[in-house]
Amino acid sequence: MKNIVIFGAPGSGKGTQSDLLVEKYGFKHISTGDVLRAEIKNETELGKTAKQFIDNGQLVPDSLIIDILAATYDALGQCEGVIFDGFPRTIPQAEALKAMLAERGTAVSAMLELQVPTEMLVERLVNRGKTSGRADDNEETIRKRLDVYESQTSPLISWYETEGLRNAVKGYGTLQEINDALCAIIDKL
Repeated sequence: MKNIVIFGAPGSGKGTQSDLLVEKYGFKHISTGDVLRAEIKNETELGKTAKQFIDNGQLVPDSLIIDILAATYDALGQCEGVIFDGFPRTIPQAEALKAMLAERGTAVSAMLELQVPTEMLVERLVNRGKTSGRADDNEETIRKRLDVYESQTSPLISWYETEGLRNAVKGYGTLQEINDALCAIIDKL
């Protein structure tokens, strides 16, 4: 089974590319964003807590995310592979994911990094906010989220580089160009 971490700043296209990879390879997709939005929509205690962090452009605490992730992963059963989208976001989360997978006799196969210039990210997210109605896709919150990404999440790039798992691709151009680059990496695994 292939466990793939799809990585990039908010708005880099992780969800879109994950959907294409799921369709092509038959992978399962764990999007922490989708899981959290469902918790918020259902007004669970986790959802209420998570909403406070998200509305302020902050990351949801590791302990909440890791518990959800392990339960979601275990519920998937046997499959070709899993794409982790939006997790990990910090080095402690990456270490927790590595440990969680090791307990299950598996590991991360690759980290696929979508690289997109900052102003292009802001434009994409503002446009997404206009069409999706997501409250966290306004310019002020977007810039906070990108600052959090830069300070807390981007250190994962060198962590995955050290692990020998980092694969960077240009996250702009046509959807097909980006997908072809990702598929070329996956096909070598």
